Amino acid sequence: MSFTPAVAEQRFVLEHVARISELGVEDDILDAVLEGAGAFAAGEWAPLDRAGDTVGAQWSPEGVTMPDGYRAAYQAYVEGGWGTIGSPEAYGGQGLPFALSTAVLETLGSANMGFALCPTLTVGAIEALAHHGTPEQQAGYLPKLATGEWTGTMNLTEPQAGSDVGALKTKAEPRGDGTWSISGTKIFISFGDHDLADNIVHLVLARTPDAPAGTKGISLFLVPKYRLNADGTPGDFNDVRVVSIEHKMGLHASPTCVLSFGDNGECIGELIGPEMGGMRAMFTMMNNARLNVGLQGVQVAERASQRAVAYARERVQGSREGKPASIVDFPDVRRMLMRMKAQTMAARALVYLAAAQVDRANAGDAQAKALLDLLTPLAKAHGTDLGCEVASIGVQVHGGMGYIEETGAAQHFRDARITPIYEGTNGIQAADLVGRKLNMDGGATLTALLAQMKADAQDSGLIALIDACAEVTQHMLAADMDDRLAGSYPFLTMLSTAACGWLMEAQGRIAAGAGGDPEFLAMKRAAVDFYVAQIVPEAMGLKAAAMASAEVLYVVQADTFAA
Repeated sequence: MSFTPAVAEQRFVLEHVARISELGVEDDILDAVLEGAGAFAAGEWAPLDRAGDTVGAQWSPEGVTMPDGYRAAYQAYVEGGWGTIGSPEAYGGQGLPFALSTAVLETLGSANMGFALCPTLTVGAIEALAHHGTPEQQAGYLPKLATGEWTGTMNLTEPQAGSDVGALKTKAEPRGDGTWSISGTKIFISFGDHDLADNIVHLVLARTPDAPAGTKGISLFLVPKYRLNADGTPGDFNDVRVVSIEHKMGLHASPTCVLSFGDNGECIGELIGPEMGGMRAMFTMMNNARLNVGLQGVQVAERASQRAVAYARERVQGSREGKPASIVDFPDVRRMLMRMKAQTMAARALVYLAAAQVDRANAGDAQAKALLDLLTPLAKAHGTDLGCEVASIGVQVHGGMGYIEETGAAQHFRDARITPIYEGTNGIQAADLVGRKLNMDGGATLTALLAQMKADAQDSGLIALIDACAEVTQHMLAADMDDRLAGSYPFLTMLSTAACGWLMEAQGRIAAGAGGDPEFLAMKRAAVDFYVAQIVPEAMGLKAAAMASAEVLYVVQADTFAA
């Protein structure tokens, strides 16, 4: 199946939701970047997607090798300057808005989701070093990370320390010269090893001697695969070994590594930021990473939708008016395709809105920073939930052929399933929403957003949902934490759907009066109408669950669940 970049839809959302012209991007630059990224992704990365799934990354004692064609495609990405879009100009980047680099990353991931994890992690490493690295660290590493010549990773998880990061045991011992000796094991490290680039820059959480227990005692270290020579080129191996790669349900093109640091006592790291300031530095990296994981939901939804539409148009079954009919003519198939389209558009609008707040917050806009903090758990959790839903519907559209690997529909479902889990499970995102974000300014940030949504909304069902979200918000603010947490996930979904409905309805009004491609505008209006009429009312049914007492979750003992 060929891949078609969603350039028209991306441009529409960037213009009308992200308001990218306010961020200094002129139309000719916007068109050049979106169209160029689309052509590159369709020509270089999309053709490798199938081999990435069927062949996948391969481990040997010497390291990880990628399938044929991947190294050349990655070098084309570097040479084309696609890694530099949002990187700082001071280090060789183009310094374009994060919102625009989000669209580029969406295109790359829609073409090849597993492959796109590599630059996704590098973006986070750039963020952490740009905000917390020393001038020497920035000069030595950022120019190569900005171009993508070197790649970056996040190293948090250990066998006994998953979501409970404070339980990590990796050690950092001072070497007496300002550097540190790193030892320990990290698991689930995406692109922890590969043969795409000449160096890999690991950002590693570790505990220094006498550090207190828990997250307060954690520091962040820069640990390259190869130490740098005096001229800045990769030199000696830094005693970082890939012990194995995981055998996963999906994302086979993304090597998920077990890394062992300092087996021979020769792994050297540099402290990033102050000692025991690791969580603050890592969250700089993680918050944008969470938006990019929400974006993965958009990526897989877009590709799954394209595949389902193509199949439905080609699959002949029965006849209508005496002529062979494709299944796209069946009402229930049209319902599924319309839902896929609408949910993909909704997820994209939500993630792009959040991405635009990154740019405004970086420019010093305090209100944008507060809105970004509020939107991040919504974008991550709801974006990935929708990615899973759309990929699953895509299998259903294919019928029995969707359950057979040769059609490719199953790959999207398998690839999508990790996204609600990593970078903080979606349950953690819901807990963050009601435990931290709800209390910002005494609830003023969320209350203001709901007020704006209600002032703009026109559909009575959407207004009712917004009012219901406001009622649940007041209930949550008055409730104890256990009750908040009990209703946190239904509330997150309810609020996310209301926000998406608000964004979709606004786009529908704009599309109704806009000039341009009539087919695109007709599809946009139809998807908006479907979303508001059929998806928004579903969220009203979550109100009771969002307001339920925690007692309903604890009416039986833990052992009773085994009954």
